[in-house]
Amino acid sequence: METIGLSHYLILSAIIFTVGVYGALAKRNAVVILMSIELMFNAVNIAFVAVSRYGPIPPGAPGVDLTGQIFALFIITVGAAEAAVALAIILAIYRLRRTISIDDLNLMKW
Repeated sequence: METIGLSHYLILSAIIFTVGVYGALAKRNAVVILMSIELMFNAVNIAFVAVSRYGPIPPGAPGVDLTGQIFALFIITVGAAEAAVALAIILAIYRLRRTISIDDLNLMKW
């Protein structure tokens, strides 16, 4: 029986990140694009935590390296703030234009 190692987590992270990139580039709905960006953030979090868990421990550090977990917490915080601001902007645009389709939005022209 094979144990789960770093390569498994990195492959999972790459797959999730690829799905997020596809969603961000191919979809035309602003909410779907926002969710795809959050998916990419979560893929990076998986990679950070996996490398922190399976990677070498820096010299002088205690027995456990928590660097990846700390970075993941910062990314989650930034992602939550980004989602709140983006949803507020999307709601304001919807009230103005009655659509959230990226193709129909051109805010430079009135």
